[in-house]
Amino acid sequence: MCEGCTRQRILIAKIPDNIGFVRCARCGLVEIEGRWVEIPEEELWNELINREIEVHEKATGLALGIGTRKVSDRHTMLHLQIEGEVDGLVFTDELKTRARMSNGVCLTCTRKAGNYFEATVQLRSSGRKLDDQELNVMRKSLDTVISEMSDDPMFFVTKEGPVTGGWDVVLGSKGLARSWGRHLIRVWGGQVKETNSVVGRKDGMDVTRLTLLYRRPAFDIGDVISLKGDLWRINTWSNDGAIISRIAHNHRTGITWRDLEKANVACRLKDIIWVKPVHCDDSVGEFLDPIDWNTKAVRLAWDYVSGNELRLARIEGEWVALPTIGCDE
Repeated sequence: MCEGCTRQRILIAKIPDNIGFVRCARCGLVEIEGRWVEIPEEELWNELINREIEVHEKATGLALGIGTRKVSDRHTMLHLQIEGEVDGLVFTDELKTRARMSNGVCLTCTRKAGNYFEATVQLRSSGRKLDDQELNVMRKSLDTVISEMSDDPMFFVTKEGPVTGGWDVVLGSKGLARSWGRHLIRVWGGQVKETNSVVGRKDGMDVTRLTLLYRRPAFDIGDVISLKGDLWRINTWSNDGAIISRIAHNHRTGITWRDLEKANVACRLKDIIWVKPVHCDDSVGEFLDPIDWNTKAVRLAWDYVSGNELRLARIEGEWVALPTIGCDE
């Protein structure tokens, strides 16, 4: 055929007049190929066009431009400019289609509305009451865990709130609860206890719900503790306890949770101060006491380097110089 007849017979591409998609009326997620995802509008239009457009089987070197015009809350006109080659001839065409949104409800919102849950995480402390700031930081760590895991419609919070002695979070996934429990132990130490209860049967199998009790220790990394007549600092957490460093000299050892329960917090990390020494010799440093601004003397830490500031903890009315551990850096 001649070029004129060829151009009359060949369409470089065609697209339906209307393209439908479903958006969750509660959370705004869009259903793409059976999955509910969060997607920007520009990527959504590209996805819909790539799914519905039909391009000539011999077309090569395709280029596509997209323009949008919002008609209403549910309708958006998509204007397309497409260019490509068929049998050595360059074809250009302009197409348009209407993206039509339908309301739906995603699986996550459906289960949230029905108060569906699989696990309850109980945040507690051993030895003292957790303050609001500590509870807030621990709760925010759940958002961090969810952001680092792959998308799953079951990773949601059904409900949460304060209870006597701590905070309870009801979750839609047992896997999320266990991942959060491991994160809590890695960051703040402590112990996790799991309890499974049978709530029914489905397809011949027991349906269970998980209760995960996390107990945070009464002290944090960097705190000074008193144990068996000596002063120690919590250095790092381990699988069954902690690694502690003796203040008096260079000595580190491991300790179990059972033994840690016998320790008392002598000074919290947030109460440790830094001061500039007035004078130092080989073993003693002088400084201005920030309480009464009188000159006081303190025995230098075993790792003190001349010219550095003093790291001090007030224990039973006396100042004690502390050696450096990892959290101080």
